[in-house]
Amino acid sequence: YPIEQLAENSSFVEVIYLLLYGELPNKSELEEFNKDLTYHSLIHEDMKRFFDGYPMNAHPMGVLASTVAALSTFYPARVDGDINLNIIRLLAKVKTLAAFSHKKSIGQPLIYPQNELGFEENFLHMMFAVPSEEYKIDSDMANAMRLLLILHADHEQNCSTSTVRMVGSSRANLFISIAAGIGALWGVLHGGANQRVIEMLK
Repeated sequence: YPIEQLAENSSFVEVIYLLLYGELPNKSELEEFNKDLTYHSLIHEDMKRFFDGYPMNAHPMGVLASTVAALSTFYPARVDGDINLNIIRLLAKVKTLAAFSHKKSIGQPLIYPQNELGFEENFLHMMFAVPSEEYKIDSDMANAMRLLLILHADHEQNCSTSTVRMVGSSRANLFISIAAGIGALWGVLHGGANQRVIEMLK
């Protein structure tokens, strides 16, 4: 599929499904996949204690990498039997962990996911809502997030992708493999370059 066609017509969840299973989902497949991603978006309550232990100035990427790695202790894979379920868990929980990492870095309370929201809307809600007032999703921002995620979904053989594949080739736990990729993405010559640009613009 041309990326322009996906950006124009598809949700990010549909693109995830396409990359996992090789074809776009039909209506019932999309509903079931969305339901699975919603059901698994909460993290184990014990994991919230991790965020209490990080220093206030901890970099969100370090927090994200370590909490994704910690998922391996909550969901240890049994040989090959759990891989599909753990893929769903990872996709559902990583946005929650990313939002929690951001909230920790700015000293705000952690915001739980809302089941009635879509993938992008839920991420924005957890990132920017506060308990003291109602948070309204900006549809333009949600669409921009959708486009950003779709454009990054199949990102060829870059540094972080190579890292995940290298660690995963040893049949390491999925969550550990992805945490290694997050570590690579953090580097200033890879995803960390985005942070440098933001700092320059500020």
